[in-house]
This record gives sequence, C-alpha cells and structure tokens, in this order.
Amino acid sequence: MTRPLHPMESYSMQPIGYIESDFPDKFGVPRQPGLAAAARASLILVPPYDDPLAVRGLEAFSHLWLTFVFHHSPTRWTPLVRPPRLGGNAKVGVFASRSTHRPNRLGQSLVKLCGVDIGGGDTGGIHTGRSDKRAGVRLALTGCDLISGTPVLDIKPYLPWAEALPDARAGYAPDPPPQLAVRFSAAAEATLATREDAASLRELIRQVLAQDPRPAYRKGAEERLYGVRLRDVDVRFQVESTALTGRSGIHVIEIDIGN
Repeated sequence: MTRPLHPMESYSMQPIGYIESDFPDKFGVPRQPGLAAAARASLILVPPYDDPLAVRGLEAFSHLWLTFVFHHSPTRWTPLVRPPRLGGNAKVGVFASRSTHRPNRLGQSLVKLCGVDIGGGDTGGIHTGRSDKRAGVRLALTGCDLISGTPVLDIKPYLPWAEALPDARAGYAPDPPPQLAVRFSAAAEATLATREDAASLRELIRQVLAQDPRPAYRKGAEERLYGVRLRDVDVRFQVESTALTGRSGIHVIEIDIGN
C-alpha cells in the first residue's frame, strides 16, 4: 500500500524562467489573463531549462498554461478572502477564489504564445541571480496578467478540446467583468503621438483602465486622481460619472513618459 503523505512533507521547486512584461507594478494588472489582450510579455528561460530542446514543438500551440509564484504576496494566508467580484465585502473560502494570498502562493495563467526566440534570450537582467549573458530561449506572449520578475515554475500547452468547457458553472463570476468607457485628454493624446508604440500603448491603457483597477474599497471616490505604471510610462486617470446616464467612465488626464 502506498504510504500516505505526511501533512508536513514539503517539496523544493525552482523557477524555470522569469517574466518581463508591460506591468512593472501590481496595481493595474488585470485580475484574470486575457482581459488585456494588448498586454505584452516575455518569458525568459534560465539555465539549465533554456535548452532549445526543451521547447521543441511548442510553436505548434497557440496558448500556454503558466504555473507561477505570486512572489509579491505575503507568505501568510487566511481561510477566508474577499474577492473583488463580490465588491470586496463578502467572504469566500480561499480555495473557492483566485486570490493571490494562497497557502503556497501558486498561480496559473493562460497566455497566448506569439513566438519562440531561440538564441536571443538574455537572462542577466531580470532577478535571476546571474550576471552573465548567454543565448537562450525567450517566449513572446500576449494577454499576460503577470508583473515583471514573476518566477515561472512550469509551462504546459493549452488543449481546447480538453480544457474549454463552455457549460461549466462559474459560481459568483459567471460573466466577464463590466467594461468602462475610457477617454483620453488632449494632453494624453499629444503624448501618445510622440511614441513609436502609440497604437499598442493606447490600447493597453484602454484595456487596463476599462476594468477599473481601483481596489473595491475605493469605489465611489471619484474625485481622486489615480496613477498606474504601464510599460515605461505613468498614466494618471480619474473616474467620472455622467449626469445623463449615471454610468462611470475613465478619464486619462495625462501620460508621463519621465526619463
């Protein structure tokens, strides 16, 4: 008979790579993958997992599952959490949520694979502990919801015939979150016009802000000016309500390129 695992038995894991993404900070990161399709990212594999043989055949798949660590989340956890979809007030069990505050801080994200770069990877500058530069493997991704520096533990191809279940119940989150209208000030549009990536950056800003990234407890503080960092810019925005419809929208006040 197989010996049952002791409750205190532990397992040692190490990252196979790290993420570089459009999200340098936690604030503004979409709460689920795919909600901001314009969000770009790279997964850079590190030795010894940067062997090109390890990704042979991967380019035949359009989407990947990434298992990662919520490395900015605290190591403590509680059995009850407050999902944003419930307004940040009602509590559910941590295992009935996708909270980042989990016992092992493990996360899973479905991302789109846009390319596999063999020989162009640089593992020296993204918190790997290595200072040398070497040819490696870099995966180009979109729809990512991970901040730069996120440690990735595993990659698996997504199989739609096995994993897409349209009739599955989705509990308290049966539909995608509502989208707010986003408008850009003349100053913000002028700043975007100076960028080579103006079109993709504008769409990234729109997709991220349309989901209203504010914490649930901040809803209603429409007079406050908020800031979110995307790529290499700081975006300052305000939530506004129209008297005619009563619906909220997002107004991008300015985009600061900085240095």
